[in-house]
Amino acid sequence: MRKYLLAAAAASAMSTAAVAADMPIAPPPAYAPPPVEDFGGWYLRGDIGFSNQQVKRLENALDSTLLTQNQRLGFDSAGIFGLGAGYRFNNWFRVDVTGEYRAPSTFNGLDLNTFSNAGVIANGADTYRAIKSEWLIMGNAYADLGTWWCITPFIGAGVGTARVNISNFTDQGLTVGGPGTGPSTAYADSASKWNFAWAVHAGLAYQVNPSLTLELAYRYLDMGDGITGDIRPYDGPGSVNNPMTFKHLTSHDLKFGVRWNLDPAPVYAPPMLPLIRKG
Repeated sequence: MRKYLLAAAAASAMSTAAVAADMPIAPPPAYAPPPVEDFGGWYLRGDIGFSNQQVKRLENALDSTLLTQNQRLGFDSAGIFGLGAGYRFNNWFRVDVTGEYRAPSTFNGLDLNTFSNAGVIANGADTYRAIKSEWLIMGNAYADLGTWWCITPFIGAGVGTARVNISNFTDQGLTVGGPGTGPSTAYADSASKWNFAWAVHAGLAYQVNPSLTLELAYRYLDMGDGITGDIRPYDGPGSVNNPMTFKHLTSHDLKFGVRWNLDPAPVYAPPMLPLIRKG
């Protein structure tokens, strides 16, 4: 009986081994590339564009005699040129720091007023001319709102400082009533003023490839006030402390930008097919 049991156990073991030998060998699992991390890294940027600028009003130390005033003020459009560097944290948030030169823009103004001239009610008309330019340094933050067909709408905000320079200011005036009635001409030296500046952004970005992105953007910019040197008459002695202040300078800017990503997403090689031996 013992011999029969040992023989049966040996036959069973040999049958199991034969079945295992006949089973196909499972191929190794296919190679899967590591997931792409959700960040973009450092980037450089450049921008060009043009401005559409406004000023709320002009003020002068001698305005205390004004009774009524009607100002018509405006700037010609001017170019915008900027460079910057930034960091993209993930697919929806990025920040950058930019430096920008805003090219000279011609200012034209007309001021119709009524004022008290040595106790006499007088009427005046002044035609203003000036040149204004700025240097602008801003820190900006943006929210990217999703991507469709490689196009990403975005919004943003920025704060910084603006150096407003005003030069070649002239005032051609005409007074009717009181002493000094008649035409007059005055000018002011160039002057600059640093101000707090802030902006809001909105636009569209198009990703050409992992390294290059193009932008078309609108920006509303508030640059504070500008100021001239003291106003002096061409044909009169001396001057008084009466610089002309350009109150509340703003601009609606249209910009075209280029972003160059310094850390493009890695490109992985396709997985290799598993090796299967026959026989």
